[in-house]
Amino acid sequence: MRSHLLNGLTAEHYRRSVTQGVERVAAKLATTERPFTGVSVDALTPRIDAVDLDRPLGDTAAVLDELEDLYLRDAVYFHHPRYLAHLNCPVVIPAVLGEAVLSAVNSSLDTWDQSAGGTLIERRLVDWTAERIGLGPAADGVFTSGGTQSNLQALLLAREEAKTEDLGRMRIFASEVSHFSVKKSAKLLGLGPDAVVSVPVDQDKRMRTLALAHELERCERDGLVPMAVVATAGTTDFGSIDPLPEIAELCARHGVWMHVDAAYGCGLLASLKHRDRVDGIEHADSVTVDYHKSFFQPVSSSAVLVRDAATLRHATYHAEYLNPRRMVEERIPNQVDKSLQTTRRFDALKLWMTLRVMGADGIGELFDQVCELARQGWERLAADPRYDVVVEPSLSTLVFRYVPAAVTDPAEIDRANLYARKALFASGDAVVAGTKVGGRHYLKFTLLNPETTTADIAAVLDLIAGHAEQYLGESLDRAS
Repeated sequence: MRSHLLNGLTAEHYRRSVTQGVERVAAKLATTERPFTGVSVDALTPRIDAVDLDRPLGDTAAVLDELEDLYLRDAVYFHHPRYLAHLNCPVVIPAVLGEAVLSAVNSSLDTWDQSAGGTLIERRLVDWTAERIGLGPAADGVFTSGGTQSNLQALLLAREEAKTEDLGRMRIFASEVSHFSVKKSAKLLGLGPDAVVSVPVDQDKRMRTLALAHELERCERDGLVPMAVVATAGTTDFGSIDPLPEIAELCARHGVWMHVDAAYGCGLLASLKHRDRVDGIEHADSVTVDYHKSFFQPVSSSAVLVRDAATLRHATYHAEYLNPRRMVEERIPNQVDKSLQTTRRFDALKLWMTLRVMGADGIGELFDQVCELARQGWERLAADPRYDVVVEPSLSTLVFRYVPAAVTDPAEIDRANLYARKALFASGDAVVAGTKVGGRHYLKFTLLNPETTTADIAAVLDLIAGHAEQYLGESLDRAS
């Protein structure tokens, strides 16, 4: 069994095995014609359940054959231009190379003596991102598993910086279309059930700053403590960007921690054309960025950044076996001092490799392309009488609804849109997402693939309309 351990004696075995795997995946990518096969849960579950994990196959080729049947053939492929659903991006090759390197070396980024140069690379990328944001010379941060963890850590810091220890009095303000992780974080942080105040949005799905001002004033009148305002730079459903400069002014006036959830919109930090859309982010006390959304990185690659490095002390615990206090005096950099995690992958290497091969402008160019594609898609939807489109995109998301001319019952239109999404997924021809707007069911394109074209968008819209019309026709037949 030692022959399977990766070391100097097995380097050739490692090379052969990984090459076989890469060749399988490369062949699959080259021949994939649809983003999904349409396989059902009921069809796939028995095949996986039938595998006896206590009887290994013992041969890499045989395992790869099995994996083809159980996973590769039916995987959802984000690289396909007609995958238009969630915030999943195709990934760039330098980042995939970085993934291969970090997995093999297997550094753990919690302490210097487990990572050495990995620690310094992560710290340099944190500094680079903070510089892009404009947080100032005292900024710092740490890589995380994703936006949910980044938001949780930011709100933990905000809670600890608040002017009270009475958790029941603390309030967090976020728009009504902010990410669910804000409410989840409040619960994990022990805040009360009314801790998150939902602030109304305008017709463009941006937080109403006048409403925020009223809520902050009411909070103080009621003897409550405004703990944090969460401004979103790229909402999950609409890609909308809250008015950051105005929110920053209100936070400064009321002495409230300003957190910007830029998990999606962080791609604008590299944009060559649209960086101004996140002007005001430089005033934040903390910022969430997800490189695995708009920097074209493999999952996971995220970070939380803070204006004042000293606030990260609220996540610091010292253990004698790991990061004793004397290491601070010896100026040994241990990233676990800043992180909610202990053992942690060297995910920063993927972004490092990307920047060193492509440069920030290369990333920004790709993100600008999907933003332009979304604008063109919006123009097409706005001109198509079959569809109602909600808002003009700020990033690369389109939310719309098929509206047949002959049907006026909103519930029936809801069912037609739900059916169309389900039928499209089952066909494997394309994958789209869904959400609710005003209590009604809508469909959603999240455009993160520069290879997607307006022709792809037009074709998928025709497919959706065809499925919806089929449902409505069958519905009329059943009714008669």
